[in-house]
Amino acid sequence: MTPFDNAWHYRELIRAVVRRELAVRFRGSILGWIWAIFGPLVMLSAYTIIFSNAVGVPASAKGAGVGTYALSIFTGLIVFNLFSELAYRSPGMLHEHAGVIKKSIFPSETLAWTATIRAAVYAAISLGVLAVFELALTFWLPPTVLLLPFVIGPFFLFLLGTSWFLMALGSFTRDVAHLMISIVPVFMFATPIFYSIEDVPPHLRLYVHFNPIGNYVEMLRDVLLFNRLPSFALYAGTVGLSLFVFYFSYRFFMQYKAVFVDVI
Repeated sequence: MTPFDNAWHYRELIRAVVRRELAVRFRGSILGWIWAIFGPLVMLSAYTIIFSNAVGVPASAKGAGVGTYALSIFTGLIVFNLFSELAYRSPGMLHEHAGVIKKSIFPSETLAWTATIRAAVYAAISLGVLAVFELALTFWLPPTVLLLPFVIGPFFLFLLGTSWFLMALGSFTRDVAHLMISIVPVFMFATPIFYSIEDVPPHLRLYVHFNPIGNYVEMLRDVLLFNRLPSFALYAGTVGLSLFVFYFSYRFFMQYKAVFVDVI
C-alpha cells in the first residue's frame, strides 16, 4: 500500500497542483471550461456525420447503426487520448519541474498523480458528453454502466504506472520523448478504435489482446454501450497486467529517485 500511503500523505499538495493546472488550462479564454465540453461535442458530431454519409460503417457495426458506431469510436478515442496525453507529457515532466525539484525537497513521485488526475478530469468530461449522446440516441443507459468504476480504476493505475516509468526513463535522456512522439500515432492503429476485435482475423485476435489499451477500449464499450459483461479472462488478465505495471513502475521510479536531481 506504499504508493497509496504516500499519495494520501501528500494529498494537499496533489490537490493544490491539480487545481492550479486545471485553472491554467483555459486561463485567458472567454468561454473557459465550455471548451472542455465543446471539443468532444464537435468530435462526436463530426464522426457521426462522416460515417453516416462519406465513409460508412464496417460490416460488424451495421446492425447497430451509425449513431452507435460513432459512440463506439468516441469511446475508443477517450481511452486512447487519455493514454497518449500522458505518454507525450511524462518523459519531460521531471525536466519541466526541474527548478522545484533541485531547489527543494519535492516529492517528485506526486507529479504522476497530478498529471494522471488532470488528464482524467478531461476524460470524465468527454464521458459525460458520451452519456448525453447515448441517452439522446437510445433513450437509456445500460445497467452495466454501474460497473464502470471496475474498469476505470485499474486503467487509472495502469496510467499511473506508465507515467512513473516514462518519467524515470525521460529524466536520463530526452530521446524517450521523441520516441513517444514517433510510436504513439502508429500505436493508435494497433488499438481497436475505428474497428472492433470482431473485425480482426481470428488468427490475429490474440496478438491484439496483448495491447492493454485496446482491452480497456473493448471493456469500456461493453459496459457503456452494449450492456454486456467483459470476458472474465480478458478482465482478469488486463487488471493483473495493470497492477504489475503500477507496482513495478513505482519501485523503478523510487529506486532512481535520488539520481534524478543530478541528471535533469
